[in-house]
Amino acid sequence: MLAPGLARLIDDRPADGVFRVSRTMFDDPAIFDLEMKRIFEGGWVFLGLASQAPEPHDFFTTTVGRVPVLVSRDGDGRLAAFVNSCPHRGAMIAQTMCGNAKLHVCAYHSWSFDSAGRNKGVKWQEAGCYTPAFEGERKDLARLPAFGEHKGFLFGSLVADVPPLADWLGEAAKLLDLVAEQSEDGMELVPGAVIFTFAGNWKLQLENCSDAYHFTSAHPSYIRLLEQRKEKPDPSTIGSVWADDPAWSEAAEGIQGGSYSFPYGHVLNWGRMDVSPALPLYERAEELAERVGIERRAWMFSMRNLTIFPNLQVAENASSQLRVIRPLGPGRTEMRTWCLAPRGESAAARRQRIRQYEDFFNPSGMATPDDTVSYENCQRGFASRVEPWLLGHARGLGASKAGGNALSASIGLAPERSVIGGSQLCDETLFHSYYREWARRMAGALPA
Repeated sequence: MLAPGLARLIDDRPADGVFRVSRTMFDDPAIFDLEMKRIFEGGWVFLGLASQAPEPHDFFTTTVGRVPVLVSRDGDGRLAAFVNSCPHRGAMIAQTMCGNAKLHVCAYHSWSFDSAGRNKGVKWQEAGCYTPAFEGERKDLARLPAFGEHKGFLFGSLVADVPPLADWLGEAAKLLDLVAEQSEDGMELVPGAVIFTFAGNWKLQLENCSDAYHFTSAHPSYIRLLEQRKEKPDPSTIGSVWADDPAWSEAAEGIQGGSYSFPYGHVLNWGRMDVSPALPLYERAEELAERVGIERRAWMFSMRNLTIFPNLQVAENASSQLRVIRPLGPGRTEMRTWCLAPRGESAAARRQRIRQYEDFFNPSGMATPDDTVSYENCQRGFASRVEPWLLGHARGLGASKAGGNALSASIGLAPERSVIGGSQLCDETLFHSYYREWARRMAGALPA
């Protein structure tokens, strides 16, 4: 039973076959402020990859909610995360997305800090007539109260009262493993981050990555392009995982995909794919079968969209993309996106990966512009309160069941709930995990 304040936003009645959310969740400034405090600044969030700072003194910057964060590798190779703010007057210390610095010097008053966050100097300290109380103050950069790593994926929290990272990731960690283990040397980001904003709520991006239902409606130009390429093959044109895949065909039969939901709001939607040369990973097919086994390899080649609540998404379909969601306001969201690749892949495979990525994922590609236009159209529609309840979370409710299935069991995965079916089922029940976790974190914050 939800608290009264939450019950006016989420209508969650499993016994009655009902799950609805209110438009108010997406455009109310007071709710957005509480989300920042309770969700983004009140628990684990994704920071980045360890491979973004591979060498001693490397660093990268990010945000946790509204707080700037510096992730730095010290001279001994240890990673740590700090609030990117000078203890003197609060100015940001590091002002670039990444770099290498043994010493960070505040541009405002020249206080300096080493790559381990230790204060190394206060400008003109001896002449400052400071009191003994000031001299005894700790002047280092503030460490994040919680910081952890899982196979190269880095997470942090602004509060210490969080579950251990392994518990919070739970079974979903096995899906991160399917990403990380595509190379024995782990994953890396292809140079060239893309940052863009859209005029919509952050939860629209959260949902869309897990939404198979929109594909044939929102991306007709991409589908037509695939058809044209099939009719007039060009050897110089990159292949596509969707070009010969029956999963999106009107005539598709049998099990084509489904979803898995986990505690703490993590979800996966997936589609079955063969071990195909349309994927850059194909050059590793035999090696992967020997190293991780046939079943895990099959999952690596299948289309997978993974969300680690609230801000990390890994989309492995047209290519491989890492997405970091940064809410800026109730109706504005920043996305940081990268092409994600296994270390050590051949130049030919890397070229194929990048070309497929550009084709589909970039803001100049065939899919992302369609999605962001849809987000902004939704945001405009949320203004209505004539009928406040949205009906976009019911598809698949009759097929959702507790636990996993044979396909999850094949890799030892034990989800909380699962849905499995044909290509046109396009389950929406995995959104429920988002909003149940949202409600758990917001409990007690909203008045009746």
